[in-house]
Amino acid sequence: MGNNDYNSPAFKKLLDSLQQQSWELELIISGFAIFGLFTAYEPLRLEMLHAENEDSVYSFLVYLILHIASSILLFNLLLHVILRGLWIGALGLRYVSGDIEFEKLRYSERFTNYLKKRIVSFDRYIANLENYCSVLFAISFLLIFYVLALTMIILSIVLVANFIFDNDQLPDALSATLGTILIILIILGMLLTFIDFVTQGWLKRKKWISRLYFPVYWIFSFITLSFLYRPLVYNFLDNRFGKRLILLLVPIYIAILMVTTLEYRHSNYLEKDLESSSIFANKENYLDMLKDKEDFPGKLVIPAKVITEPYLNVFVPFSESLENRIFAYNDSLSPKIDRRGLTSSMEFSTSWDDEITSRRQKDSIRKVYLKTFNEIHSFRIDSLELDEEFILTTGINNTLGFETYLNISDLQQGKHILRLLRKRKIKDSVISQTDVILPFWYYKK
Repeated sequence: MGNNDYNSPAFKKLLDSLQQQSWELELIISGFAIFGLFTAYEPLRLEMLHAENEDSVYSFLVYLILHIASSILLFNLLLHVILRGLWIGALGLRYVSGDIEFEKLRYSERFTNYLKKRIVSFDRYIANLENYCSVLFAISFLLIFYVLALTMIILSIVLVANFIFDNDQLPDALSATLGTILIILIILGMLLTFIDFVTQGWLKRKKWISRLYFPVYWIFSFITLSFLYRPLVYNFLDNRFGKRLILLLVPIYIAILMVTTLEYRHSNYLEKDLESSSIFANKENYLDMLKDKEDFPGKLVIPAKVITEPYLNVFVPFSESLENRIFAYNDSLSPKIDRRGLTSSMEFSTSWDDEITSRRQKDSIRKVYLKTFNEIHSFRIDSLELDEEFILTTGINNTLGFETYLNISDLQQGKHILRLLRKRKIKDSVISQTDVILPFWYYKK
């Protein structure tokens, strides 16, 4: 037999030896992991907020998952290090003091009996700490797989929506029927899998239910990638101590979620995050106020609240929702294959001529794209209509967007209201609506 044969006595002896020394590996891995997580936590959060600000659904989903996974790992590993430190301290104290001698404490009989019943012995306390540390370390990574499983289910629903509901190559009736059936099956399977998880395998115990549930379990084992971590799950479920720890951690996570979402409201009507209007100025619309890393531009950005130049620089950040509005207004720009979302920067071209043709075609399409954007958008300052031409540019924090300059030399000094107007097609008619409202003050130098 080979050295890695799991049935051989030598391999079992090796595992027993590693098991006794696993706490050293746990602390080393926890230390490196906590350092890496602390380093990556803030950048991941900022990228998540940036993707949310740009309406980038796929990027937001990826960074949200990474942020949740890093938060779970960070909490569990910090708790593991604290408990492991307590365990090491208890071992050191046992070396000096031995077991607890209740008689030397000279407590009353009632307290002595109560403490003996609750504590039993110091060795038992050390053994319980060891069990908590080992199980907590393993469950930390298992929870990441659960987050991944939930992500795969959500991704399955998104793929059905993109490739079935929004598939122009399928007849409308077929795509609607097939898409609805698949969504219902995925949601039903998700609910059954969740019920089985919460009840710790109740659906697998009942004979006639298990027959119906098995095909669902088999399919969802691939969708949720559970075949990667299934042995770890069942090793927890057949251990009473592991099940108790899982039940203990769930309310702790819920409590942490509740605490982190708590906020104190100072007013019944006023909030800090209101959109800019004729009576409110949000800092996301003023360039000179976007100083922190967490400050992302709003739908419309001007240099400051107080303008002293005879012109007004205006920047409109790009977003996926903005592109959807352009496609809705000019359907000739809608591509046959939507290339938005996660993609690789690697490109393969069969010939140089094809690449040149592709570049020229893209340049001509960009001109139509920009022309459509200019046709859709216009401005109004108070009652004055303005329609300046935008150009493509990169602005705040290298954000892609559209920029133009408005002539305001004839404006009177004082407060003014800038409105970004947008045209919309509704059936055969075109209507104009106000997209953004923000106040500014104009004072000549």
